[in-house]
Amino acid sequence: MTVHPAAHAARAAGASRGSGFWVVGAVLVLLMLSSSVPSALYVLYQQEWGLSSGTITVVFALYAVTVLAGLLLFGSLSDTVGRRPVLAAGLVLAIVSMVLFAAAEGLGLLLAARAVQGLAVGLATGAMGAALLELSPASRPALGAQVNSAGPTVGIGLGGLGAGLLVQFAPAPTVLSYLLLVGAFAVTLVGVIRMRESAPGAGGRFRVVPHRIHVPAGARGRFAVLVLTIVAVWSVGGFYLSLGPHLALSLLQSTNYLVGGATVALLAGAATVAQLVLGRTEALRTAVLGLLGLLAGLGLVLLALGLGSAAVFLVATAVLGSGWGAAFLGSFRALSTLAEPAHRGELTAAVYVFAYLAMSVPAVLAGMLTNIHGLHRTSVGFMAAVAGVCALALVATLRLAARTRAEGGTA
Repeated sequence: MTVHPAAHAARAAGASRGSGFWVVGAVLVLLMLSSSVPSALYVLYQQEWGLSSGTITVVFALYAVTVLAGLLLFGSLSDTVGRRPVLAAGLVLAIVSMVLFAAAEGLGLLLAARAVQGLAVGLATGAMGAALLELSPASRPALGAQVNSAGPTVGIGLGGLGAGLLVQFAPAPTVLSYLLLVGAFAVTLVGVIRMRESAPGAGGRFRVVPHRIHVPAGARGRFAVLVLTIVAVWSVGGFYLSLGPHLALSLLQSTNYLVGGATVALLAGAATVAQLVLGRTEALRTAVLGLLGLLAGLGLVLLALGLGSAAVFLVATAVLGSGWGAAFLGSFRALSTLAEPAHRGELTAAVYVFAYLAMSVPAVLAGMLTNIHGLHRTSVGFMAAVAGVCALALVATLRLAARTRAEGGTA
């Protein structure tokens, strides 16, 4: 049987597209995994180096701020020079940050490592998001948006749990955790170098141009509504990644370091399950279900804090995680349709600018207030404030869904 050259080329292109998709997915998971590893180690750093909760949130916020710097400087760079070189540069920076973490023996190198790590994630974020949409299998075009939203939760969950296990049971966890990640990043770097380019405008000249947050004029109202959900989701994520392990140890009255990492993993694991279950549900309907879950979870967290109940807190974290995952999936899928392919990296970067602002600013405020009012009272105030944002986002999203249906679209 003779295989036509065009058919052979089409199959080869499809295979290349599929392998590239999963390489980028692995990069996304690993970068998010590495970002949550320090969260599981913060309690250990606090004890060994005498750091306050406020200092810990500053370390976390420095990561988010440098992610924003990377997004604003390089968010649309992959639209011109290509996804591959930007992803490769991000992975090299990630490896440098892991080496700095492993060498850290005090606050100075910890801050430096977090800053380089944030720059790596900020540089790669726009390219990852756009490449996943462009390389989605033809038979499953929605898979790119699913991996874009599920990748961070999978990575955060694995990072929190893996680091917690290493802290509790392995020797030198503040070194071993990062050396393992150096090896994983090196493997994915080889995969990125070998994958095919997917950006429509690749091959342009390298220029560092401050990124302008650009949303198509006709879609700005829709963007504003959906970004409210992004803000609510990542405010919760920032709190759990900075102060969540400490709160869990306090409520559970435990000294087992695995508890802190397991709490982050429970939140992210529940988010991933929700995203898998709702993967084929319409975007706005998924966002509405997620916001309802976030409100229920926040209410349960407040109940747990009022009762001082560890059991209720664990249930609340699972419910909160489910809402987090669904809300992020629905809002990201709806947002990903707002830009033309040539500006996809720009729009993806704009979404994450709001995400990392929401992750960092409230977390820093919470850390500062913890030093004044204590962790318990600060947590109550924080959860109540985020619940208010969720309620506002829910009302706005329901109105958007109703308007979309009236215009003949799907919600």
